[in-house]
Amino acid sequence: MEQLTSVCGSFEARVLAARLYDEGIDAELRGALDSPYGFTLGEMARIDVYVPTDQARDAQFVLLAIEVDAATELPEPRYGARPLTWPFWIVLITVVVAALSPIAHFLTH
Repeated sequence: MEQLTSVCGSFEARVLAARLYDEGIDAELRGALDSPYGFTLGEMARIDVYVPTDQARDAQFVLLAIEVDAATELPEPRYGARPLTWPFWIVLITVVVAALSPIAHFLTH
């Protein structure tokens, strides 16, 4: 077995192992995987990912593909953003009418 990488936290480690498994690569996780303390920062949360030596090159390509996917991913939509509602349109129309009425008054007189 050869160490492929280290990740921080059991969730990220399990996701990476699942991605490797999906690509046909056996992965072994070593470290504080099922720790009762659940550390998520620092060295105590480090989990090493090992793969068979003959699959290490393919596993590195999978890591590269994950990095490319992350770099080209579109940002997530904000959940706090709401569509424009009728009060917004009322205020917008009022402001536009108030701004254009002096111009209309000047042009008619």
